[in-house]
Amino acid sequence: MHFRVWAAKSQRVAVLLGRDPELTGDTQCLEMEPETQGIYSLLVPKATAGMYYKFRLDHGTFPDPASRFQPQGPHGASQIVDPGSFRWSDQQWKGVRREGQVIYEMHIGTFTPEGTYAAAAAQLEELARVGVTVIELMPVADFPGRFGWGYDGVNLFAPTRLYGTPDELRNFVDRAHAAGVGVILDVVYNHLGPDGNYLKEFSDDYVTDRYANEWGEALNFDGPNNGPVREFFISNAGYWIEEFHMDGLRLDATQQIFDSSPVNVMTEITRQARACAKGRETYIVAENEPQHPNLVRDEKKGGYGMDALWNDDFHHSGIVALAGRNEAYYTDYEGSPQEFISATKWGYLYQGQHYKWQKKRRGKACLDLDPDRFIAYIQNHDQIANSLRGIRLHHLTSPGRYKALTALLLLSPSTPMLFQGQEFAASTPFYYFADHNPELSRLVAKGRSEFLRQFPTIASSECRSLLSNPSEETTFLKSKLDFNDREKHSELYQLHQDLLKLRREDPVFSKPRKRGVDGAVLGPEAFVLRFFAEDGMDRLLLVNLGRDLHLNPAPEPLLGPVEGYHWKMLWSSECPDYGGCGTPPLDTEENWKIPGHAAVVLIPEEETHAKGDPQN
Repeated sequence: MHFRVWAAKSQRVAVLLGRDPELTGDTQCLEMEPETQGIYSLLVPKATAGMYYKFRLDHGTFPDPASRFQPQGPHGASQIVDPGSFRWSDQQWKGVRREGQVIYEMHIGTFTPEGTYAAAAAQLEELARVGVTVIELMPVADFPGRFGWGYDGVNLFAPTRLYGTPDELRNFVDRAHAAGVGVILDVVYNHLGPDGNYLKEFSDDYVTDRYANEWGEALNFDGPNNGPVREFFISNAGYWIEEFHMDGLRLDATQQIFDSSPVNVMTEITRQARACAKGRETYIVAENEPQHPNLVRDEKKGGYGMDALWNDDFHHSGIVALAGRNEAYYTDYEGSPQEFISATKWGYLYQGQHYKWQKKRRGKACLDLDPDRFIAYIQNHDQIANSLRGIRLHHLTSPGRYKALTALLLLSPSTPMLFQGQEFAASTPFYYFADHNPELSRLVAKGRSEFLRQFPTIASSECRSLLSNPSEETTFLKSKLDFNDREKHSELYQLHQDLLKLRREDPVFSKPRKRGVDGAVLGPEAFVLRFFAEDGMDRLLLVNLGRDLHLNPAPEPLLGPVEGYHWKMLWSSECPDYGGCGTPPLDTEENWKIPGHAAVVLIPEEETHAKGDPQN
């Protein structure tokens, strides 16, 4: 085992090494050799996998900042792991490219009752059968406590012991690849958690006060002695790709990664991830609240070289349309047909316009981007939890509206993302939960309550007492999925499967193109999208979130059939298989009759004429 650590605050550094996790008994104290710039190293020939160790600094003893495993959590000893002992079976796996993906966001701790990598792995074939192509794992870097979302990780190289061993995570990825499903990992490079973070014990230069960070101290990517800091995070990105065969990364809240260097650290992170894939395709996703498209532009055009961006605009319009409320950060959305048309065509709705809620301009121009550069969703971990009861979207609206917007999500040219359980209308909520020490738990609960007060409804006196306590175990346990919902809600489960099959197999929906769709408003809550096919056999998607609409007259050219053809119904959200009431023909001799609270897909069918009938 070769030990190497940046410990610029210490004059002497030693390794405490033994077979007891408490580092008592036969523990050795081995002096490390100084290199340059505060780096110490030591080769220990007889160190073996499974042994425990810590670094002894001038002012205390601490776990390894780059530990591969913390079996007793962030405050305990680090454990030596042999990353080459696992036997992979995915040698033929080619990785994940940008095109054609369906993402599934997963929190390992609540995805199954057991909350383990092994239990989640048993569900992979079913997810693949439904139509999922990529799993986006919420962060797994270790953190203190019994449960949490993972965004306060402190051991960035150590998969949390709460879900299993490092090899069990490797097995999860290996089995995903065997099922034809990729895995990308959510990583947090904008801050570290408040408890169990020992980086500053090794060097104060890990952080900087030059920037104001929303969640604590900003990381030092461009200040004095930033070299080892950049190396730490860039290496971490490559580590997950190389040692765990991840197919890519999702970078959390990139707007809080501050770097004025000539080459941004996020560019280097992306380069490192791709290099460590060794020929496999990688998929790098960014979350960016101010909506800066340069993250996904080519480096030659001044971009950072990533692949896709989360699109909150699509979500916010969907929430307003289905739930009817545009308070707090939904203020600048109306849930109108034009918003859905524009989001489908152009991705972000805000590309430099003034944004009332933030009292400044939001976004930058990105009309040039391909549609699959944007990841669209109507649920994710943040947005479900940012509500009074953490309930799912189908509880906040009518069944018809929910099915109609689901059709738009899963057939639009953007890359769709589902949050775990969404495919079968999970009855369980998803709360914000975090297990901390008592004092920190009190502060977290207070901060969470203050954050949610931006919603006037939640801030009302009658609702404040209903907010869940993030530190209570019941908050975590209530968030676990119940797979019995697959059978209980079989109609919605079938709807998701059929839509994903249509997206996968239809020659038009399966190959979204730039400028390949146009739309028109048909009514106060109704619109049509026309998906243009290279062979002229276009598709229509009609969505009506309002009541039945009789469009007479219908002066909209996008409704016109292909010459020599008429429109035939291919799919309807009102199919009885999905609990619907059936769908009569839309294009009739009395003009267009568009059902309310429904979505319908139409395809061209060739006209047939009886013998002697006129052909015009």
